[in-house]
Amino acid sequence: MSSSSDFRESNQPMKPTILIIDDDTSLRRVLEYNLQEAGYAVGTAASGEEGLRLFDAVAPNLVITDMKMPGMDGMQVLKAIKEKSPEALVIMITAFGTVDVAVEAMKAGAYDYITKPFNRDELRLTVAKALQFCGLAVENKRLKRELADRVDFGAMVGSSAAMEKVFQVVAKVADTEASVLITGESGTGKELVARSIHIRSSRKNGPFVAINCAAIPRDLLESELFGHVKGAFTGAIKDKTGKCALADGGTLFLDEVGELPLELQPKLLRALQERVIEPVGSAKELKLDVRVVAATNRDVEQSIADGTFREDLYYRLAVIPLHLPPLRQRRDDIPLLLKHFCVKHKAPQVIFDTQAMALLTAYAWPGNVRELENLVERLLIMRNSDTITAGDLTDKLRKSTTATSSPSAGVVTLPDDGYSLEQLEHEVVVQSLERNNWNQTAAARFLRIPRHTLIYRMEKYGINPPEKVHS
Repeated sequence: MSSSSDFRESNQPMKPTILIIDDDTSLRRVLEYNLQEAGYAVGTAASGEEGLRLFDAVAPNLVITDMKMPGMDGMQVLKAIKEKSPEALVIMITAFGTVDVAVEAMKAGAYDYITKPFNRDELRLTVAKALQFCGLAVENKRLKRELADRVDFGAMVGSSAAMEKVFQVVAKVADTEASVLITGESGTGKELVARSIHIRSSRKNGPFVAINCAAIPRDLLESELFGHVKGAFTGAIKDKTGKCALADGGTLFLDEVGELPLELQPKLLRALQERVIEPVGSAKELKLDVRVVAATNRDVEQSIADGTFREDLYYRLAVIPLHLPPLRQRRDDIPLLLKHFCVKHKAPQVIFDTQAMALLTAYAWPGNVRELENLVERLLIMRNSDTITAGDLTDKLRKSTTATSSPSAGVVTLPDDGYSLEQLEHEVVVQSLERNNWNQTAAARFLRIPRHTLIYRMEKYGINPPEKVHS
């Protein structure tokens, strides 16, 4: 048998650790040999009492315990471990014909069970699945913590370098009166950024009024913006307050401002410069007290060159220009966004397995964050369990991802504007370790590099396993 000190000494930091509790010496040795051969650090105990002492000393990633033992049996061991650590992973070993007892153990918190006799492959597969679940659970907690850290930015979610730049700009400009022009593709979350600017400003107690310049007919847009008086035109049966006046004391969000008709642009420019508006059909000016945030998915500078957008209005709106990157340029944020949308749609317990996460991260997301949220909502409605697998994803996404990763297309899909080689190397190392259950030797073999080179890369990028065991 192994003592707790032997276990600690044999336990290398990067190896998942497994504690075997079984009074059968021969079975214990077989289990230990097979799991060590699979790359795990293994400790053993011949009784439930000894196993609990070793559990306290080492805090292993996984416990495998026989159900029937003299003295403290497997069920008692399970309950004692769950009292100490409710999230501990425990696999039960039971004899054929007593599966009902194992089912009771699972109800009491066991992760899974295996029945004697079992073969090596069955053992290794059950252990690998348990440790993968452990990794997903740890990642789930990490994402929840990151989401909590983003409360100040409202619904803006992300931890990538690209989004950190956005957060920095928002933090600096929010509590000013400077106009902000947000650019980016459709679905990147421009209105969310505008709202985040508003709620972090001194105008947060005032209204946030949004108007989509592309969704309103040209002949009605002036009235929607500035209002009108009774009789100003056919159908104007009473006075109407425009969006600018409704936003008094708060923030006016001009969405799709690049679609603003050319003939209306001088009137908006005057309103912003003079801080007054004139309702349609009225000769009376009204004071304007609003902070303007605008957004567009157009290339405004090209529109200026084409003569469809006034240069002076552009510079008035873009005192602070802010560009939102498309989702394909901030793939690191996808796991965090998935968790955010699961929480938003009241399914915080749902997780995505490794293969599903890899496909979702590799996909190009032409519809950006909006497309991702729509997919998550559909998956949550149609799911059969709380673990989303690759098979649950749409055929379109699976085929698209497979096509872009085929040999003829290259191993990975790179964004048009470039990608950090260091970030790519970091992702490859992490995925290789995850694929091999964080076994350094197996991961190095998979990458076709020496083990010491892999360890160097891990230290260089600060890559750690999902859960370390502290001795």
